[in-house]
Amino acid sequence: MNEANPQTQKYDKRVEAVNSEQTLELQDVKSTRNLLMFLLPSLIGVFLFMTPVSVNGSLTIPVAVLAKGLLGQLDSFGVTLVTTVIVFSAVMTLVTKLIKPGVIVNHPFMNSLFNVTPAWAVTRVVGAVFVVLTFFAVGPEAIHSGNTGGLVLNDLAPLLFCVFLFAGLFLPLLVNFGLLEMVGTTMTKLMRPVFNLPGRSAVDCFASWVGDGSVGVLMTSKQYEQGHYTEREAAVIGTTFSIVSITFSLVVIGTVGLEAYFLPFFGTVCLAGIVVAIVVPRLPPLSNKKDLFVNGKARTGDEEVIPAGETTLSYGYKLALARASQVKNAGDVVREGVHNATDMILGVLPVVMAIGTAGLMVAEYTPLFSILGTPFVPLLELLQIPDAAAASQTMVVGFADMFLPAILAEGINSEMTRFVIAALSVTQLIYMSEIGALLLGSKVPVKLWELFLIFLLRTLVALPVIAGMAHLIF
Repeated sequence: MNEANPQTQKYDKRVEAVNSEQTLELQDVKSTRNLLMFLLPSLIGVFLFMTPVSVNGSLTIPVAVLAKGLLGQLDSFGVTLVTTVIVFSAVMTLVTKLIKPGVIVNHPFMNSLFNVTPAWAVTRVVGAVFVVLTFFAVGPEAIHSGNTGGLVLNDLAPLLFCVFLFAGLFLPLLVNFGLLEMVGTTMTKLMRPVFNLPGRSAVDCFASWVGDGSVGVLMTSKQYEQGHYTEREAAVIGTTFSIVSITFSLVVIGTVGLEAYFLPFFGTVCLAGIVVAIVVPRLPPLSNKKDLFVNGKARTGDEEVIPAGETTLSYGYKLALARASQVKNAGDVVREGVHNATDMILGVLPVVMAIGTAGLMVAEYTPLFSILGTPFVPLLELLQIPDAAAASQTMVVGFADMFLPAILAEGINSEMTRFVIAALSVTQLIYMSEIGALLLGSKVPVKLWELFLIFLLRTLVALPVIAGMAHLIF
């Protein structure tokens, strides 16, 4: 996304650090200090991002609790704050592109934040225009309607602001103190042969599963910037493993009136998700992504390869302690957390406003998604799904927003059809009002047309699996 690539030097330094740490003997890093530096922050990170807690009868994670708590405190001011942030981002981007003030372009972080490509500069400006029109409820109703810009600004953007704030601040607890090295090493034997991904990607998946897909996108983007993932790996993880949380799955199945079927529903979603995760990355466009790191260098081997004489557990422990030993200054960790939060808030929120609103406008005011869904009628009839014509209307509309298929399915009589629509909408994963816009606004190397093609492939692969399970259940 950025014209300059300040991550390259950071990546080269990380590679040097990894190469040097792999030559360390266990006794070189085994100390009480390193053990505590590994365990305490990592356990706090696991608690915040990956530990399910029950709040008001719903499963969530502590980071989400903090985000919703802040959202409640902000109340209506949250919308004003988000509007200000998006406008500020667009103005600073224009100032940087047109005037190029030295205080910004000579500062690595500020330059990476505001000196973006022309396409992203335009996107931020469009997001600012949309948010101003929506905030003041002026201009075309198609933009500020409660089903388009109003939905993004009032319901989604303030929550994302709070999630980005806490997730960005606390993310270094997961990635900087050895947890990913430990998990990555122990999970390599599963993730490499099954998904052709580094073992550490399992953490991205689990954090999304119990928490929020936006957390998975944030983690994936940062891991790519730091040189842990190649272009292909980052694109695959971002479009495959930033899965929908249990909480949102409960909302979807409740919307179609099938709460009693939640367990078979979520089991079907998991099964279809695994099948899609195995198949779709082996097809274009994901299979065409290069195995190159952010600095253009190719992967020459897996960073979690186990040396002779080591077990996955012992070597993972060694790498975790070696990674923890590199943390010398708490101020650097705090600074990185602040940078993470600022980058996501100023960089991604304008994209969500621009692309999310545009996608919802297409869904609300044009027949495009209905037309695109028509070819699914023969497939649905072949799979013996009742009300195939009505169901086809929901097949592609989920690209705009994941919740739209469930809303459209409410009027369908067949429980089996509503079940299929609900499960498919969750499995499709990529929707432009949030995850798609987040991916485009992040450093993950994917384009809009690629996201739409991946969305269609996920739909085609998942639908037969979901239909088969539905016939077994109903």
